[in-house]
Amino acid sequence: MRPTRRSFVRCASLAAAGNAIGLRPFGALNALAQSASGYKALVCVFLYGGNDANNTFIPFDTTGYGNYSQIRGPLAIAQNQLLPLTPLPNFALNPNLPDIQKLFNSNNAAIVANVGTLVAPTTRAQFLANQSLPTNLFSHPDQQLEWQNASQSGATPTGWAGRIADTLNSTYNPNGLVPMITSVAGDTLFCNGTASTPVSVSPGNLGAASCSESTTECGARLATAQALLTFDTGLTLVQADDTITSNAYNYSKVLTAATASVPALQTVFPANNGLAAQLKQIAQIIQVRAALGVNRQIFFAGIGNFDTHSNQLTLQNALLAQISPALAAFYQATQELGVASDVTSFTMSDFSRTFQPNSNTGTDHAWGSHHFVIGGAVNGGKMYGTFPTLALAGPDDSGSNGRWVPTTGAVQYAATLAQWFGVSTAQLPSIFPNIGSFAANNLGFV
Repeated sequence: MRPTRRSFVRCASLAAAGNAIGLRPFGALNALAQSASGYKALVCVFLYGGNDANNTFIPFDTTGYGNYSQIRGPLAIAQNQLLPLTPLPNFALNPNLPDIQKLFNSNNAAIVANVGTLVAPTTRAQFLANQSLPTNLFSHPDQQLEWQNASQSGATPTGWAGRIADTLNSTYNPNGLVPMITSVAGDTLFCNGTASTPVSVSPGNLGAASCSESTTECGARLATAQALLTFDTGLTLVQADDTITSNAYNYSKVLTAATASVPALQTVFPANNGLAAQLKQIAQIIQVRAALGVNRQIFFAGIGNFDTHSNQLTLQNALLAQISPALAAFYQATQELGVASDVTSFTMSDFSRTFQPNSNTGTDHAWGSHHFVIGGAVNGGKMYGTFPTLALAGPDDSGSNGRWVPTTGAVQYAATLAQWFGVSTAQLPSIFPNIGSFAANNLGFV
């Protein structure tokens, strides 16, 4: 269990979050498990490094594929290897995404095309004139932060999931024993609100906040550490750190006891797959949602490195081959738990990659990308948004090598998910301050 530290400076909110929580009889609570209809969860899967969407979702018609093949050159995937999408016959998926193909063809997955960070709707001409653009485009750290905070600047100190928790936690989780947000991929801006902080866990090791040595040493170390947390140093930052650490111990106890009280999931997750391990841990926490006293949860998972400046086909294909079975196993687990229509998973990434390859059989940083949304509530088997014109220096290219200007804003993507989760139209501006710059705040994919 890793306590979150980015929220250090928000001492007041940390103090408010610092009320100690007690254990409950989890067996009894699980026997009175809440109905799935009152529960919803969002699961973000972040593709760190910038996944090349151009080799993820590919034109399949004769003209479209011919254009793709000609410009992509050595990075073009043979047409007979692509995975056709039955409801969308002019497009296909990377051959390493067979599980996503099945989910899409069964209407349990959708694709949102050409999404990216935007301050407002933007054209190629406006980009070239440097009008109203997000800060530091094509930069890994800045674009990761801007996807996670749904803002035009990486300097915004809260994430959009954190702001949702600020807004909805008291309504949906008034008696929650853990925060609304859980990260299984470390500390991240996405999870941090003004008055809300997440719980961060290590997949497969919910008790990681406690000592892992011998029983005697563990007891002594843990007692000493917890005794130190009771000292009033008079130093605000130290007290804030103590609050975070104390919360970590408490959350560890609650999660460990809750998950130990239920049978193991029957769904088999792929072995030797880091993302699958993260998603399995998320499924196990969802399984004990009633014991945790939560009706709404947001989870953050991540996988990388998609920064494929060279040898892209080998590197990206290996990563996509991990993502596909991991997401499919997670969806199967939600079916097993009876919450397939109450859990929506979605991808985010820094950006896409240039359509034109570089000299190292790789690609460079770009902008607009395509993303997957998966779940029983998804209006699947469809593409949402506008697929870009695949022409270098064409109407959707921000330059001359295929950096697509997004036609859908990341904030619209996030706002759509937020509304399904329970955010009202009236609450949108406080969570997504620039949503009013866009004509549509709900894209309809869920």
